[in-house]
Amino acid sequence: MITYNSYSNLMPQTNTVALTAWIEKIARHYDKRIGNINYIFCTDEEILDVNRQYLNHDYYTDIITFDYCAHDILSGDLYISLDTVKSNAEELGKDFDEEFHRVVIHGILHLVGINDKGPGEREIMEAAEDEALALL
Repeated sequence: MITYNSYSNLMPQTNTVALTAWIEKIARHYDKRIGNINYIFCTDEEILDVNRQYLNHDYYTDIITFDYCAHDILSGDLYISLDTVKSNAEELGKDFDEEFHRVVIHGILHLVGINDKGPGEREIMEAAEDEALALL
């Protein structure tokens, strides 16, 4: 089950039925099933608090993914700062919806096992994001 929640009653304007169907489609593409995935939409300050409290990181980010996957079942808590999504979209010259969908699927791609911190991994992640966005 995929749920959409917020800290500050901050919810993106999106069709959650279509969004859920797309996420499920991407999971199937990687031979995974959806378990419990919780999207939590928040502000920059709220995601900074999560980053400090749980990861000992002192910086803003667009998404934090807590992975609770077991075998082929995807489960996790995905915190998304809508403030950062908006500012990144503006900085990159993209519309909010495109950047929003990229961040939403970025968390799912982490859950399927794609990383973006090591050598060459960012390019693999970006290619997977582009492939997923093409299926939206």
